[in-house]
Amino acid sequence: MRLLHTSDWHVGRTFHGRDLLVEQEAVLGGLADLVVDRAIDVVVVSGDLYDRAVPSAEAVGVCARVLRRIAEAGARIVVTPGNHDSAPRLGAFADFTPAGGLHLLTSTTRLHRPVVVEDRHGPVALYGIPYLEPDPAKAEFGMPDLKGHTGVLGEAMRRVRADLAERPGTRSVVLAHAFVVGGEASDSERTIAVGGVPHVPGSLFDGVDYAALGHLHGPQTLAEHLRYSGSPLAYSFSEARHRKSVWLVELDEGGLAGVERHELPVPRPLATLRGSLADLLEDPAHTAVADHFLSVELTDPARPIDAMRRLQKRFPHAVHMEWRPEGRVEVPRKYGDAVRGRDDEAVSCCFVEAVRGTSATASERALLREALAAVAGKEPE
Repeated sequence: MRLLHTSDWHVGRTFHGRDLLVEQEAVLGGLADLVVDRAIDVVVVSGDLYDRAVPSAEAVGVCARVLRRIAEAGARIVVTPGNHDSAPRLGAFADFTPAGGLHLLTSTTRLHRPVVVEDRHGPVALYGIPYLEPDPAKAEFGMPDLKGHTGVLGEAMRRVRADLAERPGTRSVVLAHAFVVGGEASDSERTIAVGGVPHVPGSLFDGVDYAALGHLHGPQTLAEHLRYSGSPLAYSFSEARHRKSVWLVELDEGGLAGVERHELPVPRPLATLRGSLADLLEDPAHTAVADHFLSVELTDPARPIDAMRRLQKRFPHAVHMEWRPEGRVEVPRKYGDAVRGRDDEAVSCCFVEAVRGTSATASERALLREALAAVAGKEPE
């Protein structure tokens, strides 16, 4: 049997305000071609199908079209919710969707009831462990003494193993959305540090043939049978060096036979630039990244006026900019220390200098005096 391990689709996510639905549909829809080319039997999504608990109509439409293409290509689909999804909403029609080849494993109390798929070697049980927030999960398990993420996920795996014990000779795959010790995070994952330490030990997944992990956005191998597929697209500039991919997992009669990495296309690469505004606008060396999503760090001694608009004339996909003047060292001060002993005009001028890097001009000072006088209800001096 061949499985395609994916996770963290985050359909509906934006990138610094830019809509990604077209790019998401292109990359995810291409998984259907992979299903055909590599004879994939099952595609799994280990959490965060959507980016929001209540996704937009447009995001739902993209997801529906992608899932339909994969199903029409001949694969069954198994999905479990992540910390971005709403498990009740995602699983609302879970009792009906298996007829179309879509299995939504969203229930905490039924996570030990697998989807069973047969191949020529016999049955394979696929268990879906939704993202388990500790306090609600303890209540659903009826076990208030469980401790944090490790406690609730440990109980989930205990229930999975108990079910497996009653299925001799059955191979097993577990989908789980969690932060496993040894995994490397990026800037685009929402923290799951609720109810204590978010990390759980990889040993929780001992005894299963393959654990398809979700939550971390970089593809990672923690053990031969324990892997993160990562997100199909980059969702932060910290992922610029990620090689986005999915895992092709093969099971034979003895269990895990091999895992192969398949890299995904990059709709729009990411890049970062640093320098003065004039250099960035004029240097021909930067032409290579003109069509990239771009993060820019400006080093001008004074904050350039209208810098982002000017940058976007040359780099239409510049989406993030910071001003960090070269050689300037910021000395953090408390608000009280910064304003003590200064009148309103001095405080205003100090603010202008702090945000722009240059002192207020005479005309700007006059304008500030006029504004302060208007606020105070008196004529400017």
